Amino acid sequence: MAKLNDKYEAVIVFSLKKDEEQIKALTAKFSDLIKANGTLTNVDEWGKRQLAYEINYESEGYYVLYRFESKPDFPAELERIINITDGVLRSVVVLAQGTN
Repeated sequence: MAKLNDKYEAVIVFSLKKDEEQIKALTAKFSDLIKANGTLTNVDEWGKRQLAYEINYESEGYYVLYRFESKPDFPAELERIINITDGVLRSVVVLAQGTN
């Protein structure tokens, strides 16, 4: 029988050119998007951290980890929306380890 839901993790690095309120709004935007398309199990805000290398002349970013369950087609849509959102420096969405 096919799996209906899989567990995923998404890490999004927000630009610190955005102020604190804008970063909170972006964090909430992605939380709401995930809730609308699956089950959000955890949001872990790592906060401001040094980047390994500069991205768009920025050396720091605001990191947020989302853990969620959804149908297998949603992560691609989530990545698409992340990529067109202003204020996102980098992101990665992966199938969580140990879900096989």
